[in-house]
Amino acid sequence: MPRQVDHEGRREMIAEAVCALVDEHGLEGVTLRDVAARAQVSMGAVQRCFRTKEEMLLFALGHIGERIGARVRARLVSSPAQSAGTALSHAATEVALLREEHRAEARIWLAFVAQAAVSPALAGTLRTNYADLEARFTRLIAEAAEGAEGAEGAEGAARLDPRREARALLALADGLTVQRLIGHLSAQEAQDVLHAHLAALWEGRSGLLASG
Repeated sequence: MPRQVDHEGRREMIAEAVCALVDEHGLEGVTLRDVAARAQVSMGAVQRCFRTKEEMLLFALGHIGERIGARVRARLVSSPAQSAGTALSHAATEVALLREEHRAEARIWLAFVAQAAVSPALAGTLRTNYADLEARFTRLIAEAAEGAEGAEGAEGAARLDPRREARALLALADGLTVQRLIGHLSAQEAQDVLHAHLAALWEGRSGLLASG
């Protein structure tokens, strides 16, 4: 009886191989032969999972994006009692990939972002990822603003544009990823910038942020 193959599991294994090669050599270092060798499968197995190299790269980008997104979702549900402001701080920290254990993911993510400038398919996947993050940030900012206490908080909440602030925060997180990765900022310095931005966002709105 022929051995059954876990097709989705093999695709994920190949995606991990792609990410490892991107981390080491950039996207230009990704060939079907090298991917097959790293994943310890035949080139035929890679080609049965993905019809083209672009399809393989798209899946790998989705794979790394889902890994980051899963951590964001985990941070949002890990403490149901946390304020929306605290949840936003935790989520933004995950997206910025500031911790040492996430440096490889930062290198991989930025390699895909750079390639997306000349690849409409990769750009489309990234736009989907950013749209999801923007929606999550927008919701958290709106919830935090609605939780403002007192007339001053209510007035500040009315002036706040959650979507605009979500876009600004997402752009800041991306910039911090780059500056942390190239060594312009240390992880702590980047974290301080992020916390300062959030503190300024909530300044004068008591009870919104308890960063941690």
